[in-house]
Amino acid sequence: MGEQGASKRKNLKKSTENGSGAAKSRSDGAAAPKEKPGRPESHLAMVRRARRINRELAEVYPYAHPELDFRNPFELLVATVLSAQTTDLRVNQTTPALFAAYPTPEDMAAAVPEKLEEIIRPTGFFRAKARSLLGLSAALRDDFGGEVPGRLADLVKLPGVGRKTANVVLGNAFGVPGITVDTHFGRLVRRWKWTEQEDPEKVEAEVAAIFPRSEWTMLSHRVIFHGRRVCHARKPACGACPIAPLCPSYGEGETDPEKARKLLKYEMGGKPGQRLSPPPDYPGSPAPPLGAD
Repeated sequence: MGEQGASKRKNLKKSTENGSGAAKSRSDGAAAPKEKPGRPESHLAMVRRARRINRELAEVYPYAHPELDFRNPFELLVATVLSAQTTDLRVNQTTPALFAAYPTPEDMAAAVPEKLEEIIRPTGFFRAKARSLLGLSAALRDDFGGEVPGRLADLVKLPGVGRKTANVVLGNAFGVPGITVDTHFGRLVRRWKWTEQEDPEKVEAEVAAIFPRSEWTMLSHRVIFHGRRVCHARKPACGACPIAPLCPSYGEGETDPEKARKLLKYEMGGKPGQRLSPPPDYPGSPAPPLGAD
């Protein structure tokens, strides 16, 4: 990333050490951000605030990326299906053996179910996931010439593949912009008052209307990164959040900067990330292989 990337990583390190500039400024008793009484935020103001949050997140996470290891569209599709109800780390620790045994859709479609189940057992719900992998692999072999299709309409027809999975594959394997509404994304955009919707497709539609299409994929990565590292479900690290002044839900979590810093995860907390093979510009350390964590 050159000098610009080094500068951003330096700022990130300073931010995590200090609990972020915003959090630090409140440690001496300064008022937390709050809405003006009697003046609800207009839609235009919300859009401007949302776009500013996206810009700020781009500065904090210039290295944001999909946290599943993959080398081709088939591997990303399989890994995303496996990621349901488990962590990307556990998937990444499981897929090396899986793809060594079944590197192509044709290979996986011909797998003995019990053997496939045993390999993917660490990801949980392995019987249902094995059925999905066998079904989608057979569909790729029979209907798409052994290739993962690059259209949403085709992807969602595959067994075990919903809109979220399809958008992950399209955005990261084919360069087709898409918004990935997982639990982290949905939680944060509701906290930020970008939407009040609970249904993932409605969330996707409302958030998509706020941002240019070209931003959708990277926006998804940034929001999910922030949700995993700072804005946690049970106890957000509000006091160490670099976008706290823009957050209407500031105060739902720990506001003390020192205590909040202890809640930071992955590279923000000085710990390994979720990928065994992260991108070259990732500032944290690789995750350990299966059995070493």
